[in-house]
Amino acid sequence: MWLPAPFLCFSPEVDVAAGIVVGALGLDAIRHTSNRRYLGLSLIPLVLGIHQLIEAVAWWGLQGRVDPATGESAITLYLALAFVVVPLLVPVAIIGIESEHRRRRWMMPTVAAGCVTASVLAVALAEGPVQAAIGGRYIAYSVDLEHGGLIVVLYVVATCVPLLMSSHRRLVTFGAANIVVVAGLSWLQGTGLISLWCAWAAVGSIVIAAYVRTNASRQSGPGSDHKLPRRSIIA
Repeated sequence: MWLPAPFLCFSPEVDVAAGIVVGALGLDAIRHTSNRRYLGLSLIPLVLGIHQLIEAVAWWGLQGRVDPATGESAITLYLALAFVVVPLLVPVAIIGIESEHRRRRWMMPTVAAGCVTASVLAVALAEGPVQAAIGGRYIAYSVDLEHGGLIVVLYVVATCVPLLMSSHRRLVTFGAANIVVVAGLSWLQGTGLISLWCAWAAVGSIVIAAYVRTNASRQSGPGSDHKLPRRSIIA
């Protein structure tokens, strides 16, 4: 069945531009991560940047601009990052910066959802077939998968719900916006008009990188953004 591959974009040129910008934001976030508990969060923009650059090669393979073997490898690697790495990285990263033990326990099912999703999709990728075709202004990917609807639900639980459960107010706000935007982008891609996932990946990376730079070096550690005096938050 067809599965929505997040973060795909509408042309290889935009993929390259987005990959460079997002990757640079990721490197900057890592450079400002002195608190190791923020490392997982700071890795997300870097992974998304690499993801965009890989899809540019997938585009070129489908367009006949690189040899078929290179294009097929790019497609497989692109899906491996989207389907295996992302659903594991996101919940682990959010739990890593959570200071409230109760909330950390609440988030553990999202890690389980990510593990199930990543395992099922990894097997599907390994067994194949994996197909990709240019559909309008996006690439349509498909894998042979049973119970695809359930896997999509688990994917959303793993990648979206942890943000909503965080005690960090800015992450909750971003998580709520993420749900709305993801729904809108899924609908837009479903119309066959265009895919703008890379634009949202860039926006999300800016938010994450700025958050890491603000919080990762604070001596108060995780959760500091919601424990600061009100005047500090306003400033």
